[in-house]
Amino acid sequence: MFSLGDEVTHAQQEWVDTLVERAGVVVERIVSTGQTSPPDFWYDSPRDEWVVLLSGAARLEFAAGEGTGDDEDESEGTARVHAMQPGDYLLIEAHRKHRVAWTHESVPTVWLAVHYAPR
Repeated sequence: MFSLGDEVTHAQQEWVDTLVERAGVVVERIVSTGQTSPPDFWYDSPRDEWVVLLSGAARLEFAAGEGTGDDEDESEGTARVHAMQPGDYLLIEAHRKHRVAWTHESVPTVWLAVHYAPR
């Protein structure tokens, strides 16, 4: 049996467990302990990603002109940062450039991420 709350010790790199991989859907548990995306690196996935923060804290940054599809103006030419606390979730649509700007260093930041083909 596996628990999303299984303890992960602080590590040099982010820890990723693939929980389920079926018919184009991948479910992952990701644990960050202070890790961030490298400077000037942006994720640009061909798949949609729904992510929920289970514990810890994080900030996700979306490239200028990118965002989460909410109603706010996202074309100002500056990056948008979303602070996340446990229970917060986002849908990151395919090819929305984003990066992990910050994760809590002393409390493990545990994410549940679901990757799937866009509509």
